[in-house]
Amino acid sequence: TSGDTDPVSRAAPGEVDQGGLEQVSTSDRVASLTGVRAVAALLVVATHAAFGTGAYNLGYLGLVFARMEIGVAIFFVLSGFLLFAPWVRAAAGGGPAPRLRRYARNRARRILPAYLVTVVVVYLVYEFRDATPNPGHTWGGLLRNLTLTQVYADDYLTAYLHQGLSQMWSLAVEVAFYAVLPLLAWLLLTVLCRRRWRPGRLVAGLAALAAISPLWVVLLHGTDWLPRHAGWWLPHYLIWFIGGMMLAVLAVNGFRCYAVAVLPVAIAAFLVVATPIAGTTASAALSMSEDLAKTLLFAVVATLVVAPPALRDTGWYTRLLASRPMVWLGEISYEIFLLHVVLMEIVMVSVLRWPVFTGSWAGLFAATLAVTIPAAWMLHRLTRPPVSGSR
Repeated sequence: TSGDTDPVSRAAPGEVDQGGLEQVSTSDRVASLTGVRAVAALLVVATHAAFGTGAYNLGYLGLVFARMEIGVAIFFVLSGFLLFAPWVRAAAGGGPAPRLRRYARNRARRILPAYLVTVVVVYLVYEFRDATPNPGHTWGGLLRNLTLTQVYADDYLTAYLHQGLSQMWSLAVEVAFYAVLPLLAWLLLTVLCRRRWRPGRLVAGLAALAAISPLWVVLLHGTDWLPRHAGWWLPHYLIWFIGGMMLAVLAVNGFRCYAVAVLPVAIAAFLVVATPIAGTTASAALSMSEDLAKTLLFAVVATLVVAPPALRDTGWYTRLLASRPMVWLGEISYEIFLLHVVLMEIVMVSVLRWPVFTGSWAGLFAATLAVTIPAAWMLHRLTRPPVSGSR
């Protein structure tokens, strides 16, 4: 679910990012954004551990566990902020826009090596594991997963979903955002703002783009215009990326955001979205109103979580995120995301020997991290791009 799943958030002061622009203004701020990646990755691992041990059935607490999938939304907000920022800074400063070739090369070099290694290893592992049902464990499933096109098949869940790669739908969404971001930047900054720095007009354009997501949900549930698998596509989640893009505009305009002001709002919104307003764990699919509530409230919560370190907060929250353990985990958060599902299944079945939907979610969470973190570190060391110019 990458959801990120790989926003680039670490650089030394003055380091050059794609497009030839400085990444972020201070090393502390960059470190805290890397720490946010650690939070997102840990939330994703926690929600999967809760699902595997049946903790989703614990009433309201189960819904809280289920909504920890908001880690994916946090990854998407980070991507929107960090990857749109070079275009915004170029527009505000009258400089050249990021070079598309370098942008594409950097994205591919950061995402693909670790991902391709993971997919191949997972398919090899499941050649020797009796794990059923696993419809994606076919040559066709391998091709779809290698190319991140599995979510564009109408029978994704029944033909291409692989048990060890179930989270990769969010990486497919992330890569789709990478592909369309240059076009969105051109539409917003060149067409709408006419190559001039017009932040008000830019924010209005972003708000219009954000409306695509609720409209997509309405069309998905209320009409037959979209294929049933369109709920896995970028338009459904675009508003989460837009939250980060909004933060990029606010950052260039010198806005500040304090954790003490926004974190209580984020927590309150999370507690609301953890009610049946966004669906229950017993239902197989969300209704239109539930899907809307979840999509919109996740956008609010995730954007508020990222806002303080993105907008120059220097308080306890940003310092915690910038601490060495959080930054270190953030550095390997992408690899944790890639590996944790397959390793969680192996740990639960072959090490702990717990039947599915039994056991302690905290125990599975801790055991999975104990195995995943060293493996993620090794994968990161093996596949990370060269330090010079890689970001």
